[in-house]
Amino acid sequence: MSPGAQFKTGLKPREKKAEQRSTTEYLDNVLTDFSGYIAADELYDGPFCVLSIVDNHHYRRLVYEVLDHDPTHEDMNRFFRRFHKDLDKRNLTLLGVTTDGSPLYPEPLALVFPGVSHQVCEFHVIKEINKEVLKAVASVRRELKKTVPKLKRGRPSSKAARRAARRKKRIQSKIADLFQHRYLFVQHSLSKKEKKILQHIIRALPHLRKIRSIMDQIYRLFDRRCRTETALEKLAKLRCRVRRFKHLSQILKKLFTPNIEKALIFLDDTLLPSTSNAVERGYRRHRKMQKTVYRVRTQEHISQRIAMDMQREEQAMGRNQTIGALHLERNRTCLHR
Repeated sequence: MSPGAQFKTGLKPREKKAEQRSTTEYLDNVLTDFSGYIAADELYDGPFCVLSIVDNHHYRRLVYEVLDHDPTHEDMNRFFRRFHKDLDKRNLTLLGVTTDGSPLYPEPLALVFPGVSHQVCEFHVIKEINKEVLKAVASVRRELKKTVPKLKRGRPSSKAARRAARRKKRIQSKIADLFQHRYLFVQHSLSKKEKKILQHIIRALPHLRKIRSIMDQIYRLFDRRCRTETALEKLAKLRCRVRRFKHLSQILKKLFTPNIEKALIFLDDTLLPSTSNAVERGYRRHRKMQKTVYRVRTQEHISQRIAMDMQREEQAMGRNQTIGALHLERNRTCLHR
């Protein structure tokens, strides 16, 4: 079958020029105020994969590469070595790296950048734990649904039937509250009103009360006011507490992964970002661009589009200054009239 006509925007000469410029003049400009801290991540786009490194303080994409296959350790080694050469040319030093919990990064980073702090994104770690907690709340709803008494059609006539109807109404109300307010079990901080609602929901459900208590302790691990050593001691005590309850240890199995220890490294370095949001927001912009800008995706066009996006971000400061000056001048003109 014919793939159809390619989208012409990807063939414009300015995209090819932007792609060439991304490895020369652009890189010189963005590395003039390099912070020393980066965020690295991969984005899957159909059969292609985009590797990116972003300055984790200035939110500028530094280097990228588009692969036509899923990345391997060899691809990551080559990608990081290329960035290492760019830093060596400019006598720059890498101080810290933030990534998600993917197994792609630890080995290449230790090989190419030995001794550099490798921080696992705090958001990704907590997200995995929250997902398991919400599954546990959903399982409680399913168990409660099984206890709902079956009633005959029509109004209950006997005392036992009326008692069963009241019990059914209470259980259904509990199930509805657990669904409507399920976010309260994973929310970081609760207001007085939310705490009151939560206390009402978890009445007669002690295992859910324990889960919420453990979530509070997990959030306290990532408090910037303590150090990594202190947080690791708290984590060891928390794991011992969870192991005592077989049901909880199955629900919170993500609490025992080694990624949590790596997610606490930022506590000893005040300049090391705890999340990889710098690279994630660029990928969110890329997803939006996929829907609105182009339809036919090739490795070449994706690479050129990312180069265009990098050039646009480089010009953002000047563009904002121009827009601000135009708005100011328009307001002055309106006042004189």
